[in-house]
Amino acid sequence: MNTARQVLVTGGAGYVGAVLVPRLLAEGFSVRVLDLYLFGDHVLDAVKSHPGLEQIKGDIRDQDVLRRAVKGCDTVLHLACISNDPSFELDPGLSRSINYDAFSPLVDISEEGGVRRFIYASTSSVYGVSEAENVTEDHPLLPITDYNKYKGLCEPILLNRQSEDFTTVVIRPATVCGYSPRQRLDVIVNILTNHAVNKGRITIFGGTQMRPNIHIQDMVDLYVLLLRLPKESIAGRTYNAGYENHKLSELAEVVRGVVEKEMPDRGPIEVVTTESNDPRSYRISSEKIARELNFTARRTIADAVEELVSAFRAGKLPDSLTDGRYYNINTMQQLNLE
Repeated sequence: MNTARQVLVTGGAGYVGAVLVPRLLAEGFSVRVLDLYLFGDHVLDAVKSHPGLEQIKGDIRDQDVLRRAVKGCDTVLHLACISNDPSFELDPGLSRSINYDAFSPLVDISEEGGVRRFIYASTSSVYGVSEAENVTEDHPLLPITDYNKYKGLCEPILLNRQSEDFTTVVIRPATVCGYSPRQRLDVIVNILTNHAVNKGRITIFGGTQMRPNIHIQDMVDLYVLLLRLPKESIAGRTYNAGYENHKLSELAEVVRGVVEKEMPDRGPIEVVTTESNDPRSYRISSEKIARELNFTARRTIADAVEELVSAFRAGKLPDSLTDGRYYNINTMQQLNLE
């Protein structure tokens, strides 16, 4: 079997999952979501009555829950994790238990349960700080945080299990941006847009650091593609997935331009640059995925900003500067997850 029909999406009520799951249902897949629903049980309300959707509220560290979740699934799309560096560092032991310690059992249980394809969402930040002009998938992994380190350490665990009956693929996405029903406002493009719209001022720290990004709808397109491609196209492979590499100062200018155009009543948006002790700067090459899978991101950073502006204008993101649900670390602090 080369294409999926019954898909388990771990973390399916997260930022990307909340856009991905409705799309999979619309594409005719049956979807089972396994998630702790830390950001609310309402995230998938728009499709909660869909006959092809099953939602399981549970912890990926619970192996009994995993066995129930993978039963009957031919594909696992693993998105679940404690995401971003500050949230990980809030409780490193907890974060390691979810992002790393639970990974091998998930792979084992998936394979034993008859899963035929396993897609792992790693991160392009596994490359750490790099001045290389073309950071390909062969670039050394030089993570500078535990979040990046454990993301990278999961990759060989999965790829070493590649076999004729168990297709494995690793995706290293750039930072995702754009609107989602489970909105994040703690990733760079979304942060800058929130501040431009609601403060009339953008502050960037440093400005010369390079940051790759990708529109959330392009990420969803890629996951759908990975579910449909014949296994021979992806088996045992690792791919970067990004749109373009921009300096922080360039991202700020894109955001300013879009917000001033779409919301002229906000007046001129001020951009303030301050010093930064954040050394993270890296570019990624998405040439391999374009060459081998014919996948290229079709949406721009400006598209993501426009969609966020529309969401703000429509009142979909109330209290965006103060409500902790938009910020992973705030939610983690409030929940005291163990």
